Amino acid sequence: MTQDTPSVPASPERRAIRSFVKRTGRTTAGQTKALDELGPRFLLPYQPDTLDFAAAFPDTTRATGQNGIKPAPLVLEIGFGMGEATAHIAALLPDTHFLCCEVHDPGVGALLKRIGEQDLRNIRICAHDAVEVIDHMLPEQCLDGVHIFFPDPWHKARHNKRRLIQGPLVAKLAARLKVGGYIHCATDWQEYAEQMLEVLGAEPLLKNTASQAHPELQGYAPKPHYRPLTKFENRGLKLGHGVWDLVFERV
Repeated sequence: MTQDTPSVPASPERRAIRSFVKRTGRTTAGQTKALDELGPRFLLPYQPDTLDFAAAFPDTTRATGQNGIKPAPLVLEIGFGMGEATAHIAALLPDTHFLCCEVHDPGVGALLKRIGEQDLRNIRICAHDAVEVIDHMLPEQCLDGVHIFFPDPWHKARHNKRRLIQGPLVAKLAARLKVGGYIHCATDWQEYAEQMLEVLGAEPLLKNTASQAHPELQGYAPKPHYRPLTKFENRGLKLGHGVWDLVFERV
């Protein structure tokens, strides 16, 4: 689903980690209209300063009884593709707010179009490199969750270093999760799933939620209820392709 991939330096001389490779694509008339009409409301410009969450989500608070007003849960999504799963989850969890990073213009337009069609109010999009957003806009322990669904697997061994899920990025994400917050990754490429399991398992701030609850799955998690089966995923499953979900929690 996602179009985001990293370029991780092997030495200080190499360029810094990035979360994407920019791809070209045709933006449809409907997507362009959504960008023009809904972009001003739902697009957040990148800024090298901590994000003001209350300003970004004007309706970001919810009542919590005797404790007064508490910020709504905030989930970061990296690389949402065309936004099908993002819109589904946002509709299913209206009291959760989603900060979504994607640099692919047709995908941004497509999600904005879904936002308009479904009257979704709990999504904001930052069309910028997710790593810079994490580094400069998100303070430590501000997130309740992170979603990374079907990042580019970079099948060839010589390209594996470009994969998104690697130690440096996972460390950044773990530091920005609240205690009890989660990282949920999904992939349909088994070798990448194995790498994800190894990398996430090596991060000391994270624990695998499936290790004790579902030992029969060998570290992988059952598909959480909120993640939908996309058309692409359904087609793959019918062809016998596997899908692996991984859910790790901040300790």
